Amino acid sequence: MPELVRLYIWSVALGFAVAAIFTGGLLWLDVAEIGRLVMASDIGWVAVGMLVVFNGIVFSAVQFAFRVMGMAEGDEGPQGGRGARAPVLVPAIVPVRRKGHTRR
Repeated sequence: MPELVRLYIWSVALGFAVAAIFTGGLLWLDVAEIGRLVMASDIGWVAVGMLVVFNGIVFSAVQFAFRVMGMAEGDEGPQGGRGARAPVLVPAIVPVRRKGHTRR
């Protein structure tokens, strides 16, 4: 199995585990009364399942992106391109008037 596929599967598993823990924490701490609402409903398990699945998708994507970006090679800086241009300071004359004084 290619290394990138193995990394993706590992990231998905870790993302869904974190999502399950996160959803459990939401229900346990009763954030915005979600726990009470889920327990009072006869189909609250659907809401819990949706929370785990949708948070799992997000957390998996973040985990995979974090790991892939961490695979970058070296610290040589940007390769190619012209880079950022240095700012050029241009002097500007700004007229100043004092309060109470008139121009003579």
